[in-house]
Amino acid sequence: MSQDLWTAVDQYVVDHLVPADEALEAALAATAEAGMPDIGVAPTHGKLLHLLARLRGARTILEIGTLAGYSTIWLARALPPDGRLVTLEADPRHAEVAQANLARAGLAGVVEVRVGPALDTLPQLTGPFDLVFIDADKVNNPQYLSWSMRLTRPGSVIVVDNVVRGGSVLDKDRDDPSVQGTRGLYEAIAANPRLTATAVQTVGVKGYDGFLLALVTE
Repeated sequence: MSQDLWTAVDQYVVDHLVPADEALEAALAATAEAGMPDIGVAPTHGKLLHLLARLRGARTILEIGTLAGYSTIWLARALPPDGRLVTLEADPRHAEVAQANLARAGLAGVVEVRVGPALDTLPQLTGPFDLVFIDADKVNNPQYLSWSMRLTRPGSVIVVDNVVRGGSVLDKDRDDPSVQGTRGLYEAIAANPRLTATAVQTVGVKGYDGFLLALVTE
């Protein structure tokens, strides 16, 4: 098995199940043009987020970590006409690119981009949110989970990206704040009786990683 094979299979899936989309492709182009890091979700994972939001029947969505708004577009398109999405982005430049991408996609009236460190903007929010997508700095994942629990209700879904980190999540002694933050996330979920969760390992164009899916039960 190799990265070339994973990437080829990802492309096969995209060709068959993720139709070309002008707004999404423009968002990716704007991300590259702005010199932003290529750390957003893959098209297959964007489609998965969209389907999860639709399956949940989400009317309100919280996204922690906007980047250029690619995943935001996928999520916002799953909302009903009166739905709302709040997305939090620490970097003003990233937020500016995201707002332009969202406007181009016709979603400026649906999505609110809040700029500033998420741990500063989260206390300003009022829930409940039906779905939360966490994809920001990994060191703060346990705190993002804690805030997500305050802003959700029974039946809400929490999705966390990048929870395998090429397998490094196994290394409890690894001197990497992102690994330790991810391990702290697992430990917090395992200790929380209000959550039932699993994690799925993934390979593809973004390499070897995975996502966590949790349901708020009470």
